[in-house]
Amino acid sequence: MKIERKEYLEKLIALKDKHLIKIITGVRRCGKSTLFEIYQNYLLAHGVLEEQIISINFEDYDYEALKEPKILYDYIKDRLTNDKKMYIFLDEIQNVKDFHKVVDSLFIKKNVDLYITGSNAYLLSSEIATLISGRYIEIKMLPLSFKEYVSSSGNELDLANKCRKYIEFSSFPSVLELDENKDIIKDYLEGLLNTIVLKDVVQRNKISDILVFKSVLRFIFDNIGSQLSSKKIADTLTASGRKVDSKTVEKYLRALMECYVIYQASRYNIKGKEYLKTLDKYYVVDIGLRYSLLGTSFRDSGHILENVVYLELLRRGQEVYIGKVNNLEVDFVAMSKNNMTYIQVAASIRGEKTLERELIPLEKIDDSYPKYILTLDDVPEANHKGIKIVNALDWLLGKV
Repeated sequence: MKIERKEYLEKLIALKDKHLIKIITGVRRCGKSTLFEIYQNYLLAHGVLEEQIISINFEDYDYEALKEPKILYDYIKDRLTNDKKMYIFLDEIQNVKDFHKVVDSLFIKKNVDLYITGSNAYLLSSEIATLISGRYIEIKMLPLSFKEYVSSSGNELDLANKCRKYIEFSSFPSVLELDENKDIIKDYLEGLLNTIVLKDVVQRNKISDILVFKSVLRFIFDNIGSQLSSKKIADTLTASGRKVDSKTVEKYLRALMECYVIYQASRYNIKGKEYLKTLDKYYVVDIGLRYSLLGTSFRDSGHILENVVYLELLRRGQEVYIGKVNNLEVDFVAMSKNNMTYIQVAASIRGEKTLERELIPLEKIDDSYPKYILTLDDVPEANHKGIKIVNALDWLLGKV
């Protein structure tokens, strides 16, 4: 089943023939290659000829020889023409040695529109980003949003059940083809996670102690939405018999972020308008991956919902921080240009004390930016002193 990733597709269409390298980044299997296929079909339907498209996936063994930069460059150069625009798609290009030299050389050719993908932030490391500075635009891709997942079902009936499946079965597009078979889905996700860990983390970063690395991974997955530091993680693991220092933990966290498995949310002092450097939070790219590693317990439904909301804010192009107001915490401060939104996330606010706990931090903020409480409770939208209380599923579907 191919889902038309409409928002990402529209971005590519808007950038068509613009003199920029279009770089799509994101975790393995989030849909980057499929997006290329959908976009290529769009081009073919709008007057572009097949011979004007060059598409290479560097995870396909058929193209193994093209991982040598000079061979790749010559292969593409021989197919360029002066009288027609050529659309070049290079998928998982981080597998090509010195790929930035090929990209840079192709970019300066006439009549070339260049698109590349990568599953590791090495693609845009500081050195490489400097070399192609001002010549590229990055499109950050994530697995399916809840709205896309619901859309694939053809209706918006039984949203609570769809949300449970979205969370437990995974938001990776390929899972939709597995007919909700829990055992097969678990095997698929375990295989995907092992591929990411071995190919994108362990091999690339030359990690020797795989057991300790996996302990760090499990700890992060088990503590999404909790304030953490590398020292706290190191001390906890060492106390449990996995001796590791904070520098090693930092290295592992960085590697996991570089392959888009986890995301880091730093803290922001709302009243002091300053960024804080301690006690970050981490979120996982897909809750299904977390279940495949830890099991299917819903004991921390609040943090799970928080994780889903965090990723949705990223999809909407927001910079997302954890808010601090006096000694209280606001789950998310979402920033975009000159605007901010404050969001509290709670699986349920039916208890009076629970509602009060969620309201108080937002009430302490004295500016006029929007403030929300997102909950899974099936309650009508309400307004409490300017703070909107809305159903999280409606918000995820873009209805609020």
